[in-house]
Amino acid sequence: MSAVLDRPGEHLHDHDHGHPHGWRRWLFATNHKDIGTMYLLFSFTMLMVGGVLALAIRAELFQPGLQFVNPEMFNQFTTMHGLIMVFGAIMPAFVGFANWMIPLQIGAADMAFARMNNLSFWLLIPAALMLVGSFFMPGGAPAAGWTLYAPLTLQMGPSMDSSIFAIHIMGASSIMGSINIIVTVLNMRAPGMTLMKMPLFCWTWLITAYLLIAVMPVLAGAITMTLTDRHFGTSFFNPAGGGDPVMYQHIFWFFGHPEVYIMILPAFGIVSAIVPTFARKRLFGYTSMVYATASIAILSFIVWAHHMFTTGMPVTGQLFFMYATMLIAVPTGVKIFNWVATMWRGSMSFETPMLWAVGFIFVFTIGGFTGLILAMAPIDIQLQDTYYVVAHFHYVLVAGSLFAMFAGVYYWGPKWTGVMYSETRGKIHFWGSLIFFNITFFPMHFLGLAGMPRRYADYPMQFADFNMLVSIGGFGFGFMQVYFFLFVVLPMMRRQGENAPQNPWEGAEGLEWELPSPAPWHTFESPPKLDASATRVIG
Repeated sequence: MSAVLDRPGEHLHDHDHGHPHGWRRWLFATNHKDIGTMYLLFSFTMLMVGGVLALAIRAELFQPGLQFVNPEMFNQFTTMHGLIMVFGAIMPAFVGFANWMIPLQIGAADMAFARMNNLSFWLLIPAALMLVGSFFMPGGAPAAGWTLYAPLTLQMGPSMDSSIFAIHIMGASSIMGSINIIVTVLNMRAPGMTLMKMPLFCWTWLITAYLLIAVMPVLAGAITMTLTDRHFGTSFFNPAGGGDPVMYQHIFWFFGHPEVYIMILPAFGIVSAIVPTFARKRLFGYTSMVYATASIAILSFIVWAHHMFTTGMPVTGQLFFMYATMLIAVPTGVKIFNWVATMWRGSMSFETPMLWAVGFIFVFTIGGFTGLILAMAPIDIQLQDTYYVVAHFHYVLVAGSLFAMFAGVYYWGPKWTGVMYSETRGKIHFWGSLIFFNITFFPMHFLGLAGMPRRYADYPMQFADFNMLVSIGGFGFGFMQVYFFLFVVLPMMRRQGENAPQNPWEGAEGLEWELPSPAPWHTFESPPKLDASATRVIG
């Protein structure tokens, strides 16, 4: 292997030979960059599949009456849309970012367990096929909602079993990926990079990985109990045998609420990398950001039952979960304050990554406020299971997780591919997505306040105008993501565009910017020597 150079800006190897080519490179991949690329492409594919289901839902709801599908098929679409987006699109995409960026940011040669990394990716393929293939089983796909509530799950056909196995496999993949990330971050940092000098993206993923290891087995337990209720004569959730369907809700949401933060904490890390770069200032309050992230993770374990205010909970329980939920607004507010303070009086420029980051902060804050409203038990009892809830969690997960991912692709994409994206196309993608997103989801707040329940294939005439507007926005938003793939991602993958400099962003700090673009196949085979701030290579 060729010698590693300490001088920044030089290619770390005089060649990138010695790695496999063709299908073997991908099937047997142990390089963190290749595995990260596969995760990102897989998640985008699942985003498109879930998006098609969403557009089928919106086509049905374009006007009152049953247009295209019957209510049973409609419920299959809503259930599979949720499962595919959560377990197939959002979570694997962030694992892809972690695979690509964590070794580069901490000066590691690769992830700690390279072969386990390969296995954790390839488990997703059969799981996704089982999940999507459930549409073609007798009785169609599960139609119990993405939360898979009993007793509906006990009444579904064989596709319910295949979906349970698919979620098990995806959960195993997540746990293996999390173990890999924890060991990599704790044991493989370059000398001189203490934990409190790590990029915030590494911090947010370290905390997220612990969350995943804590809660994925809880989900596995809930769906295994569902499986034994269905086939082995148990009655965990079956009232006819003395079981309790509400117990399922408690177990599910003990997983489900930390899961929400699993899907947003890495987004916080991406935004915390981008905002200081384009404000040309150091991140305001780094230490408080780390503690806020940890606080959010810890508090996420004691708020689960705010999803269950309408299940007959005692008033004392309602008060506890209401106050605990409101408490999470404090560390989240610290983060938003720190981002705004970083931008305050900064030398700002608005390249595409910064547009996505600022858009994220603005729209995610709206999602946070609507969540705070839903945290209040008396209001939640009115709004529970209405389109207000749908609007809230899409503001958090689309305008939150997805917008941050787009920001990350535009920010680090030149480092991955070695070519710059088209700034004009990036801005078309941003403004189109932002406008259509708000046309899609903002009117849902009014539909929910007016009492329109979710997961219904039909609705009365008074909701027609807003639903037509929402459907038009949904199709526009979907079109913008196809535009993104065809006119931004594909040209970068094909290396069509001007060559990216080593550091295309004036003011970007971090070890990843000490590498040439594209990043070599092997990096940091010898640990880099760091300056006092742990952001630059010296030598």
